[in-house]
Amino acid sequence: MTLQARPEKGSGIHGWGAYIPRYRLPLKLIASTWGWHEDQYKGLNVREKAIAGPDEDSTTMGYEAALNALKRAKIDPSEVGAVFFGTESKPYAVKPSATIIAEALGITPVTMASDLEFACRAASEAMRSSIGLVSSGMLKYSLVIGSDTAQAQPGDVLEFTAASGAAAFILGPSSGASAVFEGSYTYVTDTPDFWRRSLQPYPRHGEGFTGEPAYFHHIINSVKGLLEELGLKPGDFDYAIFHQPNGKFPVRVGLRLGFTMEQIEPGLVTPMIGNTYNASALMGLARVLDRARPGERILVAPFGSGAGSDAYSLIVTDEVVERQDLAPKVDDYIARRVEVDYGFYTRYRGKIRLMPR
Repeated sequence: MTLQARPEKGSGIHGWGAYIPRYRLPLKLIASTWGWHEDQYKGLNVREKAIAGPDEDSTTMGYEAALNALKRAKIDPSEVGAVFFGTESKPYAVKPSATIIAEALGITPVTMASDLEFACRAASEAMRSSIGLVSSGMLKYSLVIGSDTAQAQPGDVLEFTAASGAAAFILGPSSGASAVFEGSYTYVTDTPDFWRRSLQPYPRHGEGFTGEPAYFHHIINSVKGLLEELGLKPGDFDYAIFHQPNGKFPVRVGLRLGFTMEQIEPGLVTPMIGNTYNASALMGLARVLDRARPGERILVAPFGSGAGSDAYSLIVTDEVVERQDLAPKVDDYIARRVEVDYGFYTRYRGKIRLMPR
């Protein structure tokens, strides 16, 4: 398929938004609780993680991020023809969050609405689907939300990074968009590096298996596939954003692919707030759009365990400038922090389960 013929070029991002809870748990407090030495976790390159408050879940956070995206898109909510909600920590086992958010935003009843699952890649799958729906003319605007209150077993290494946050995007026609899609590419295999069986409260992971055969293999192949199809090279991009399970993996994969720290750093949010799962790479994209200038090119490559990766290329337009200040920026949420201790975290995130009297 030639670059000129790619259907993605008919779609773009009109509005974007994020939400990060104010509560922060420093990693040193997790370590001191379980007897970990600093050398055992400092290589993750994460200082603290954001945790949802007692009145927050993936749906409420997704609503806040979506509201910010609508403000920047400057459209009537009734024009949104689809709402997709990607998460692996939905508050209801059987009850869509997409309908709750659509109703609260005034999007219902004439709309598609679905919750999607693919570990941390569900929201990215929604983005690829939305590109097709918009480019085909089936609908004008689609709302994509990635939101998670990431779960981790107390004392497990995953607890150091599993965080809470949400990112949302309004996709629509390329005309009037803040950034236009140039191409996309997906690479998926059955690689069981991370899983949670039904009724189990916490996920399990394959330790080192989550690295080379899962994260690195899939992102490298999706990005290389995209670059080959578009005839581009790493130096053609101003920004490069990757899924961020910790602070070291996105840097390592970016450098291996030929990108520089100057391209990677602006989209790197995990060191400050932890791994927000479905919002991870998309939070990085939101942060880049908060500061991007017209004509700049963005690469973003989300990943989901199980496993798969998407890669997208976007070109920023003149529309981005006037929309950047229409809603809170990612850095505004990062700066709005209240430090809490491990007891607060275990109490309000349901880590303590009391027996019935």
